[in-house]
Amino acid sequence: MPQVLDIEQALLLLELEPPFEKRDVQLARRRQAKIWHPDLAPPGKQIEHERHLKAINEAADQLESLAEGSRGGRVSRNAVKVSAAAARAARAEAGRRAYEEEQARRAHEADTRVNDPFGARLPDHSVVHRYARCLSYPEWGVGEVAGIYFTGSEDDIQQWARVRFQPGIRTVPAGSLQFVDFSRPDPGHERVQRFMTAAQHAMHEGDFRLAAQRLIYARDAEPSNIAVLRLLTLAYWQAGSLNAAGRSVRDWIRADPTRPAAQRYAARIYEDMRAFDIAAQAALRAAELGPEDASSWERVGRLRLRLMDRAGALDALERARRLGPSVDGLLDLALAHHLGGDLGGEVTATEQATLLDNERPDAWSRYAHALARTDRVSDAIAAAERAHHLAPHDEEVADLLERLRAAQPRVLPAA
Repeated sequence: MPQVLDIEQALLLLELEPPFEKRDVQLARRRQAKIWHPDLAPPGKQIEHERHLKAINEAADQLESLAEGSRGGRVSRNAVKVSAAAARAARAEAGRRAYEEEQARRAHEADTRVNDPFGARLPDHSVVHRYARCLSYPEWGVGEVAGIYFTGSEDDIQQWARVRFQPGIRTVPAGSLQFVDFSRPDPGHERVQRFMTAAQHAMHEGDFRLAAQRLIYARDAEPSNIAVLRLLTLAYWQAGSLNAAGRSVRDWIRADPTRPAAQRYAARIYEDMRAFDIAAQAALRAAELGPEDASSWERVGRLRLRLMDRAGALDALERARRLGPSVDGLLDLALAHHLGGDLGGEVTATEQATLLDNERPDAWSRYAHALARTDRVSDAIAAAERAHHLAPHDEEVADLLERLRAAQPRVLPAA
């Protein structure tokens, strides 16, 4: 980029204030020369004076040239301000580029240390097959094998391959390579297995977005592979790409319409998308395909409660209780009874929840609140005390317990 005159620094060196003319610059040069002449320097400081005076002369030459080219031979304050801003911008740009180049150099060196440790070493073995792909990272594509290397000794010898892939040079275990023969096409099932393995590695590391990218290649090889569609749906869902997960689960449903697993995933994905009506339909289809699964009916009831379908929620939740009750299902059933004004059903459901899990504070809290609306004050106090013991920081339970104790009938002592 062209050099920009840093007029601010030049004016600081000459101790000159804008606006200025050529004559002002000459006078400032003479004043500074009388101060910083090498003959006036203390012992041992002549070199510093020479360098400073040289910088003063260069700055003065630039300012004189600028004054000569200005209108009327005078440089205004605004011109100095604009030139200084340009100089600052040029310094900032140069600093940014230098920083980016330094970061790129460090990243390249770090990448080389990690992926190309044999870069400065001659191969230990000749290369028979030139092109190969890495089965652990198939998205790298086909690479060119640059050399085979060995490390270790005796019974612990490991073989490495240095391969030039599209992302760069990578050093991988030679056993992870699959050599490519371009004379015959690559079978689809091999591509599926290759990308499925790589996707499982990415999911094990928690990188679900990368797993989804790898599974797309597997799906393109076999669009109706149920295992691929299941993993792709899970990867999209865990990565937070709900729209893509919805499209993938619909492909899975079309490929496997007789099993409830795809419908169950669809219900959960649609629920996360806040599409509760579609989620309820998918949950009902999953429950109908697996009618003995109590959790599926509980999900149907929970979604129907969200849609304010109390009768449908009661039917589904009662069916789930008959198949195999759970604490969450019983609490949802108690809520459905509460919305319908059935206090007896609510008390029964919450009591069963406490019997099913005696350590759940929310079950005891719901049971205490239900009993508080009856005349069983002593039982309500006992339930509230149990809930308060399990969750001592729950202010709602503490307030309920205080109100119940205040409402408890007082009994006169025997004479």
